[in-house]
Amino acid sequence: MEQRILTIETRDKLGKNACRKLREQAKVPAVVFGKGMESIAVTVDRKELESAIAGEGGINHLITLKSAGVLDGEIVIVSELTRHCLKDRTLHVDLHKINLQEKVKVKVPVSITSVAKGIKEGGVQDLVMHEIELECLPGQIPEHIDLDVSELGIGESLHVSDLKLPAGLKVVDDPSATVVNILGRSKDAEEAVAVTE
Repeated sequence: MEQRILTIETRDKLGKNACRKLREQAKVPAVVFGKGMESIAVTVDRKELESAIAGEGGINHLITLKSAGVLDGEIVIVSELTRHCLKDRTLHVDLHKINLQEKVKVKVPVSITSVAKGIKEGGVQDLVMHEIELECLPGQIPEHIDLDVSELGIGESLHVSDLKLPAGLKVVDDPSATVVNILGRSKDAEEAVAVTE
């Protein structure tokens, strides 16, 4: 996965008022935390943060911190991102400092690469899990997981245990969990089609 750069500044003022003032200046309050370190309150530029997590990999991008302090050159991934419910603006971000030699748990989006046999037969696709939780080394985080559903007929499902993943990726989710179903049309839908024909 592509690595991005994010400039951070440490912050001394904490609390709601201080955070509100930062947001008015297009800054985002953030916290950097990790194994063997005290959490450090920082600020990041909103546009730079959005750029760092833009694209298909989203929050799973490896981000190199640029700073005048001890965090300069450290690598992080976004652990949690809080957005404004109406304005779709980032309000706060937690950055997890990682070691490239230690495995991390991340949620990766799924991408359906084919049309199911059951859809061609009149069925409907129901994507149950939009992302899969994986455990792997940071350098192995995929941007997405491709799903081939071409052989699924009506009434058939693809489960977590059916996923074919590259070596080094371990699924954390329940192996019996359903990822995608191919459903038949309801009687009402079939009757509606029959009437229009």
